[in-house]
Amino acid sequence: MRNALAYFFVFLGIQILTSSIVESGYTLLTKTPPAEQSPWVTVITMVLFSVIALVVFLRLRWATTSRQYVRSKPWTVLVWCVVAAIGAIVPSLFLQGVLPEFPEWAQQMADNADRTMRQLMMMPVGYMVLALLPPVVEELVFRGAILRSLLAWQPQHQWAMIALSALLFAVAHVNPAQMPHAFIIGLLLGWMYMRTGSVVPGIAFHWANNTAVYAMFHIYHNPQTLNDIVGPGTRPVLMAVAFSLCILLPALYQLHLHLKRPRTA
Repeated sequence: MRNALAYFFVFLGIQILTSSIVESGYTLLTKTPPAEQSPWVTVITMVLFSVIALVVFLRLRWATTSRQYVRSKPWTVLVWCVVAAIGAIVPSLFLQGVLPEFPEWAQQMADNADRTMRQLMMMPVGYMVLALLPPVVEELVFRGAILRSLLAWQPQHQWAMIALSALLFAVAHVNPAQMPHAFIIGLLLGWMYMRTGSVVPGIAFHWANNTAVYAMFHIYHNPQTLNDIVGPGTRPVLMAVAFSLCILLPALYQLHLHLKRPRTA
């Protein structure tokens, strides 16, 4: 437990420290106040933070990598991970739409996070910093380090440890509007790791999820609610959710059948 919490706070510490250094350096060089800084500051911060986190967690062996799972040729699993991620998008948007209103301070955080996200989505490097880097870094940290440590600490309570890692995963997203979705997805990603002992399925799911969000932003021109995608009214929303569940649930069943640890030599 202590190791898992240490990994979590180191991850947050790297993020906060990197952000502070980059923003302070930009302010000193350009005399620009933080509220008016270029979105490129966020891009540089995210890239540096991702690289530093990867180096720290891999160099110190807090997260380990292995080719064993990929060598087992889990192509069926990876395909169903992508399908499941696509099927989870609309139910996630529906969940966000029915959440109660946040307190003013939480709403302000959510609005700031959404504003930053929109800026990154419009940039040429937006796909890299939103859909390529986070799946690798977050899966290595939250499943490859934190959940691995929790499962070793309490192997008889696997689902409780998965839930705890999912909670930390949700908290790390900071944006209150994203936390319920992050927690649920964290449970699914934790289950994948528990079944396979590998972060590869989680990276595939995470990548497909973030890619779908990125694509929907550009196709539907920054949708704010599910109605912006499926049209006005309750019926189109419910039909979209039902259709998505017809994709998500069979994909989860197929993953249940195929997720397994590779055979050792």
